[in-house]
Amino acid sequence: MKRKLKHNPSLIIGIVITGVILLIAIIGLFWTPYSTTKMSPELKFAPPSLAHWFGCDNYGRDIFSRVMQGAGTTFLVALTTIAFGCVMGTIIGFVAGYRGGWLDEVVMRINDVVNAFPSILLALVFVSFFGNGLFNVILALGILFIPSFARIARSEMLRLKGMQFVQSAKLVGDSTGRIIFAQILPNAYISILSSAAVGFNNAVIAEASLSYLGLGVQPPDASLGRMINEAGNFLLQAPWYAIFPGVAIIVLVLGVALISDGVSKID
Repeated sequence: MKRKLKHNPSLIIGIVITGVILLIAIIGLFWTPYSTTKMSPELKFAPPSLAHWFGCDNYGRDIFSRVMQGAGTTFLVALTTIAFGCVMGTIIGFVAGYRGGWLDEVVMRINDVVNAFPSILLALVFVSFFGNGLFNVILALGILFIPSFARIARSEMLRLKGMQFVQSAKLVGDSTGRIIFAQILPNAYISILSSAAVGFNNAVIAEASLSYLGLGVQPPDASLGRMINEAGNFLLQAPWYAIFPGVAIIVLVLGVALISDGVSKID
């Protein structure tokens, strides 16, 4: 294992970067140096300093504290979304690929229909119809990620189900559930894990986009996407207002992308 990590620097760097952001995000969900909602007019557009590392916004709120909380919210949304989409999609894809026939055909046609539309557009329609808020964003994105995981799981099932160890399991009378989760899944998890990392990044960007458009996290709660939206009118007056939330998103996406690249290289 150590040897594999030694020859997989992208995985190591990705874990370190993501781990640091994750630690800050988790802390931000429970504690921040300053209140993320208290307004301090005397600190309006205060530049970065030792007291306020990332400066203050147009309401005098500490941007570092809000980035911490916003990163925590983004991580929570992305993780919950991908967990839901991955679990549901993997089960559906495995069952469809294993059973074949009309079930497989129906699942794939539904996948084709959903994939024909941009996911962010469908998320906008869903959230606009059912209302704004964190729960609806998680539900919308979670449902939209199911088809991609179902397709990957189905491909892995079709690749593996004809192999000798699966046929042997059928001969000894193993149940369908045992064959899928005890025989197929351990040999397909690398592809699913790598796809989950890519999906996580897509979820981060989607959540930030929805919040930017005002359909995600609602004020006064902090959101990286909403902070960038709010900073749009003050780019010349207080550039740090947009820079730090933007950098947080970029670093998070970079770290997870490196993890995805590293996982795909594991034998």
